[in-house]
Amino acid sequence: MAMVAQQHRESSSGSITKHLDSSGKYVRYTAEQVEALERVYAECPKPSSLRRQQLIRECPILSNIEPKQIKVWFQNRRCREKQRKESSRLQTVNRKLSAMNKLLMEENDRLQKQVSQLVCENGFMRQQLHTASAATTDVSCESVVTTPQHSLRDANNPAGLLSIAEETLAEFLSKATGTAVDWVPMPGMKPGPDSVGIFAISHSCSGVAARACGLVSLEPTKIAEILKDRSSWFRDCRNVEVFTMFSAGNGTIELLYTQIYAPTTLAPARDFWTLRYTTTLENGSFVVCERSLSGTGAGPNAASASQFVRAQMLPSGYLIRPCDGGGSIIHIVDHLNLEAWSAPEILRPLYESSKVVAQKMTIAALRYARQIAQETSGEVVYGLGRQPAVLRTFSQRLSRGFNDAINGFSDDGWSLLSSDGGEDVIVAVNSRKNIATTSVPLSPLGGILCAKASMLLQNVPPAVLVRFLREHRSEWADFNVDAYVASSMKSCSYAYPGVRPTRFTGSQIIMPLGHTIEHEEMLEVIRLEGHSIGQEDAFMPRDIHLLQMCSGTDENAVGACSELVFAAIDEMFPDDAPLLPSGFRIIPLESKSSDPQDTSNAHRTLDLASSLEVGPATNPATGDVVSGYSARSVLTIAFQFPFEDNLQDNVATMARQYVRSVVSSVQRVAMAISPAGVNSTFGSKLSPGSPEAVTLSHWICQSYSYHMGTELLQADSRGDESVLKNLWQHQDAILCCSLKSLPVFIFANKAGLDMLETTLVALQDITLDRIFDESGRKVLFAEFPKIMDQGFAYLPGGICMSAMGRHISYEQAIAWKVFASEETSVHCLAFSFINWSFV
Repeated sequence: MAMVAQQHRESSSGSITKHLDSSGKYVRYTAEQVEALERVYAECPKPSSLRRQQLIRECPILSNIEPKQIKVWFQNRRCREKQRKESSRLQTVNRKLSAMNKLLMEENDRLQKQVSQLVCENGFMRQQLHTASAATTDVSCESVVTTPQHSLRDANNPAGLLSIAEETLAEFLSKATGTAVDWVPMPGMKPGPDSVGIFAISHSCSGVAARACGLVSLEPTKIAEILKDRSSWFRDCRNVEVFTMFSAGNGTIELLYTQIYAPTTLAPARDFWTLRYTTTLENGSFVVCERSLSGTGAGPNAASASQFVRAQMLPSGYLIRPCDGGGSIIHIVDHLNLEAWSAPEILRPLYESSKVVAQKMTIAALRYARQIAQETSGEVVYGLGRQPAVLRTFSQRLSRGFNDAINGFSDDGWSLLSSDGGEDVIVAVNSRKNIATTSVPLSPLGGILCAKASMLLQNVPPAVLVRFLREHRSEWADFNVDAYVASSMKSCSYAYPGVRPTRFTGSQIIMPLGHTIEHEEMLEVIRLEGHSIGQEDAFMPRDIHLLQMCSGTDENAVGACSELVFAAIDEMFPDDAPLLPSGFRIIPLESKSSDPQDTSNAHRTLDLASSLEVGPATNPATGDVVSGYSARSVLTIAFQFPFEDNLQDNVATMARQYVRSVVSSVQRVAMAISPAGVNSTFGSKLSPGSPEAVTLSHWICQSYSYHMGTELLQADSRGDESVLKNLWQHQDAILCCSLKSLPVFIFANKAGLDMLETTLVALQDITLDRIFDESGRKVLFAEFPKIMDQGFAYLPGGICMSAMGRHISYEQAIAWKVFASEETSVHCLAFSFINWSFV
């Protein structure tokens, strides 16, 4: 390998350049020769031996140079290019490290100030403890901090608004670079040259707050323009409207009305009425700060505002400082009061968590600004020839369409359909909505129907569940439903599912389009391969293409939600393709017992059977078991279907059944991937070897063996988890009902849920007499004394009914008593339906 050449230029009449050849001798090249070689290098940096010989023949000025010497020239040229790139890379890294070092030094100064302040407060508190009487009378204490409350009486004129703006600026800066908030490092986010920035969350303050600092390779004014467009990067932002804008002081004041989507179907959305102040500081820094104003400020439509809960934004914003060597240093602060009281108690952790605010707003803003900077510099290259802005538009449309479906705002045209008797699935209809805000109407006589549901999961990692749903679509999806939506989107012709049945091969091809800089969000096209069952068009392709967005697949991310959102698209994938998004959203909930120092639940044993009873699952010895259980999350499912007016009822029925089947499939998946090996819906753990923790699965199997004289499960089942898994996957439908005046089902295995066409959540709404027909009820009543006396009975084959009203035939059924523990008491009644099938 040739040594790296040292280039020397001589200022002579021939402008000769010297290079070392392989023997260490200098070879002189004229400027014309170097120019000719550079032209070839630009086309081919590593020419072959034949190409070098051809070069000598075609260029007379190179005729006096040997091919070996030209080979060495290209080697040296590649080395110089490599050195140049490495030098440029090191300069970039050095600039980032310098900026990060500056941020760390500022953070260190802020922490030292905070420590000094805490020491002073600690000394003051000690003094107060020794002089208690003085503490009760001294109202001029410096430690008492009051937050001024602004009302619209101050905002009736520009001078009043400017006063509020200046106070907002001062309070924001004290949070961004000062000690106004007790910031603690964001768990799991370590600063470094390749990280997004430095992140912190509030330790103890009013509301929830998060802070971020980072370096972005854009000018301050460009960054401010990007971040002020909140709808472009904050996926939960539905609308931002500027009511008033005028110049004041050294900047601009705006009055804004902002609407924020609700993350699930179980809580109302939020809105804000705020003042935003944009100004420039004396040191050249650019500031955009914002805070809530009191008063009504209902926005453009008072009727639509009634669907929102008015939240409060405490002084927040962006401090953007020019950085030496180019780019900017950004300080972001988000401080909110989301009025958690208006949400169900189970969801309040979503509105009381600073980690959630950090992930959804603060970190998202900084990541988006860095993403734009990298795309602008050309560092990011996407496939299929798509421009980054186009791909961002598609992912934003998927997210917005999914949020619209979950929230179902009346001013968008959504209205609820009457229930079919079950409350597990909500169906809403929109007869005037265009597809995903495009200019292409769905149909002059049609509309969109959305079926959605929310449920609580326990002990199921959201990232793992979303990855499984993404990679194993055939485990939960129905190809015919996908084909129905896809065909309706292509031609606006509504072929009801089942008219042309298609077989799904189970194969899906994932074609990536693009991703964000840290791969926290991926955009891809999914091709589902299908074949027609009918002979008349057996050779026609039935493939379906879906545009899919997947996020939150990193198990180490803190406070982030996981999503899988998809929509059928045309194979050509035009930039203005209409979209009808459907999918899943899983949001982790912080548990009160998640504190590592909280050991109150460390030795609790949970009773599986009690958690399956209707009503709250409690244990007299341990209190509320479910509320103390960790690793909880909320799963929200929403699927959209186009329809024509004459098919609305049919599509609504199909949508309910389909979403219920998807829920059932997801529950089965959740049980399979749960680290504890138990379905998260059970809401409990298994504790082997303890009489107090004998599980229902053991009781069912032990009671069956006791009465029948044979094993229900294979003999190799060992341990609580193994018994439960084998019972869950048993081929026969096994159901358990309570022994009450009105028996209801409290448990079913996978086959039992499939037979009843229901879910574990909705199972407890089904009574025993509801599934049997008249003859079946007569047989059961006749055999009931025998069951209670002998412990079991064989029931002849017959007909029963699913929760969807479909008839089911079975060859035989076995009923037996289930003992709670060691034959001391009867807990429930179990049924096993053998060789069942739909009629």
